Amino acid sequence: MIYRICQFLLDVLYTLLFRIRAEGLEHVPDHGPVLLCSNHISNFDPPAVGLKVRRRVHFMAKAELFSFKPLGALLTAIGAFPVKRGGVSKESIKLALQLLKDGQVMGIFPEGTRSVPGMEGAAKKGAAMIALRSGASVVPVAITGSYRLFGKVIVRYGPPVDLSIFEGDKDPELLERVTDVIMAHIRELSR
Repeated sequence: MIYRICQFLLDVLYTLLFRIRAEGLEHVPDHGPVLLCSNHISNFDPPAVGLKVRRRVHFMAKAELFSFKPLGALLTAIGAFPVKRGGVSKESIKLALQLLKDGQVMGIFPEGTRSVPGMEGAAKKGAAMIALRSGASVVPVAITGSYRLFGKVIVRYGPPVDLSIFEGDKDPELLERVTDVIMAHIRELSR
């Protein structure tokens, strides 16, 4: 209930302030586990990725945001959960895998932090690991445009990435290769 109210209010706000538009929503499956993998250009991105999706989207959020109790309570109420940055957060990965096992939608930013468009940083391997271990549909998402007042923001959802070619692969470089494939799809949508 709180999630839908926040989604509605933020949708109105983002539409008025940033003229946000979504393209390719038909690529987000209506059922089953889905991992939305997006570029990350602004603090405004998590709501933008989930605003137009018909299903509830859960996000990892940096743990520091939960230290301010009112914000932490709101983030928890809308389905976000903390992740400690700078290392492997086993509890966060475990929770993400459980949500996907339960058929939920997870939003994740493979780079792990914001980056300047066109100067993306090296993506972390967490999204690839979660994708392979969960078997979720991996939907690439690209956010383009500007969050300047009355700017124009477009959120593009692409067709699910086929990771079946990696099934049974035991290559030690597997997570890097899967990460590269996911990021290539995100970059393609950014053009």
